[in-house]
Amino acid sequence: MRLGRLSISIGALAIGIVLCFLLLSGFALVAHAGLWSRFAGYLTGRTTSIDVSSPSVVEKIHQLSRLETVVYSLDKIVEGERQNAYLPDFLVGDKLLLVAHGEVIAGVDLGQLKSGDVTVRGEAVQVRLPAPQILTTRIDNGRTRVYSRTTGLLVATDPNLESEVRLTAEQQIAQAALDDGILDKARQNARTSVTALLYGLGFHKVDVQ
Repeated sequence: MRLGRLSISIGALAIGIVLCFLLLSGFALVAHAGLWSRFAGYLTGRTTSIDVSSPSVVEKIHQLSRLETVVYSLDKIVEGERQNAYLPDFLVGDKLLLVAHGEVIAGVDLGQLKSGDVTVRGEAVQVRLPAPQILTTRIDNGRTRVYSRTTGLLVATDPNLESEVRLTAEQQIAQAALDDGILDKARQNARTSVTALLYGLGFHKVDVQ
């Protein structure tokens, strides 16, 4: 009699262990598939959603503001002088040789993006970026120096000559950056940055022009 009860107890225990194992396995499978998270979210009433409408996309891109994508550095030697049509330079001339180091920053002003530049179709988005432009051009005063200055015997040094030469150097450095294709590089880098942003918002197909 006792042997029979013992057998029943062992059998019940074995069945309990098997059921417990199956239950844990099923729970792990559901959790791995993400069903448990969905079920828990349903019970708690919490859901996650991302607004990918056209106005929202425009706002997200606007937050990037002025997207500086290319920095161009260049050394330029620029000469400036004052001359007299009748007297020689050694008497009334003023000549300056400037070694200028400049920096040009180009990019896209995304604040100019309009709602009509963004088209959203489901999980696909198309964006037409504003034209790239030079955002800033500056002369690095710490790395710019007057290489030589020659002033005539009968005149004083012109205090405005160096300022004018610096301005000319800044213009020439900006033009050199344009000739080197800085705007094309700025557009390409801006497209890369905005494309990454849009994929991050959840779009599966992105076309940035």
